[in-house]
Parts: sequence; structure tokens; C-alpha cells
Amino acid sequence: MRHDDANTSLTAPPVTLSAVGGRPPTAGREARDSVSQRAGTRQSGAAEGKGQARTVILDAAEWLFAEHGVASVSNRQIGAAAGQGNTSAVGYHFGSKDELIRALIRRFDGEAEVVRAAMVTHAGDAAELREWVRCLVLPYTDTLAARRPPTWYARLNAQIMADPVLRKIQLEEAVSASLRQVIRGLEVSTPELPATVFQERSLMAGHILIQTCADFERGLADAVPASGKTWRKVGSGLVDALVGLWSAPVSR
Repeated sequence: MRHDDANTSLTAPPVTLSAVGGRPPTAGREARDSVSQRAGTRQSGAAEGKGQARTVILDAAEWLFAEHGVASVSNRQIGAAAGQGNTSAVGYHFGSKDELIRALIRRFDGEAEVVRAAMVTHAGDAAELREWVRCLVLPYTDTLAARRPPTWYARLNAQIMADPVLRKIQLEEAVSASLRQVIRGLEVSTPELPATVFQERSLMAGHILIQTCADFERGLADAVPASGKTWRKVGSGLVDALVGLWSAPVSR
């Protein structure tokens, strides 16, 4: 059986997903003498309802992918979890599962970009290694911290980066100006590293960041005691570790 044809219901999410449906088009009712205004209001309400439907589908998909695995979840199951009566709702709003994943990546990256852009601007061109590492790590952990718990994206992202097709989508989306500036800052602040070594350590840093956050998020979801750790503390620990990674001597 193909996963996208699966009808099996999955357990309810631990939190209420975003509400679906637009608000009543009150402006249209108040202006009954204006056909164009009523039409415009209906269009606005439809657009608002569509946007809210997309949001709740994204929420449901992020939760289901994190808890059950991307390959194990069908579009029908996502639609059902999102409260969509139309079994083709996911396809209608996003087309394919890959494009749904792309939309989840863009949503998270858009939130993280706001934090990163502000940090990069504050850091300036003369920033040293630790500051550039902070600009790499903290937008990720701070974005997770800012979301209503429990969060699911860190565990989803670990799956994305382990899948050759989904990883390609993630890399295609990693094109923001501030992220490119962070990478350039890391290169400039580690002039002693040969280009090949810098690339190796960048790959290591990505794995450490993503897997550490996924493990911490999983612990929070499972209510495992975390010794008072918070996303901020996880971020600080990652900064320390990655500064050490990029600062380590190169074996000859």
C-alpha cells in the first residue's frame, strides 16, 4: 500500500491545532447596497480561510512527521488530523508531500531569518569567531524557544537532513543573505583552516546543531527530565562546542 493512500487514523496531537475557517464577512453585510464590496469581502474571507487552512495543515504535518516519520504519514492522515473534510486538502493546498515539506522549511526559516538578520547587523563585519557561531546557532534555538510547546520542527529537520531528496530541498532553501554572511564570517575568522577542512567542519557543525536540538526536543516531548535545561542553555552549549570545533588544530 502506498503511504499516500493510507487511511489509518493517528492519535490526536498533544495540543489543539490552529483553528480553521475565516471570520464572517461582516463588511459585506453592512454594505448591502454595494455588490462590489460584498464580492471583495467574500474574496477576502475566502483568502483568509485558505490561509488558515494552510496553517493548520502545516501544524498537523509538522507534528505527524516528527512523531511518526515522514515516510510513514500519508496526506490523508495529515488532512484528517488538520480537521479537513476534503481528503485531497493537502494536495489542493500544497501539491505534493515534497512541496509540503518545502513549505514547512520556509515557515521555520522565515522565523529564524528575522532573528539572524538582526544578529548579523549587530555583529558587523569585524565580528570574531564566537559571534559568527552565535549567529549560526541562536536563530535556530531561539526560534524553537519562541514557539508554543511542544515543538516538532527540530525532530522533523533531523529527518529532512537524513533523506537525500528532502535534504536537497533544505539546501535549496538555505539561500538567505544573512546566512551567506554568517558563512562568510566563519570563513574569514578561521583563516588557518584549509578550504576542505572548513567544509568538513561546517558539515560536522550542521549535524551537531540539528541532532542536539532534535534530541533535546524529543526529551521535552517525552517529559524526560532535562536538568533544568532550556533552549537558551542548549544554544549556549552548542556555541561553546562549535567554537571549539572550528578552533581545533588541523592534524598534519
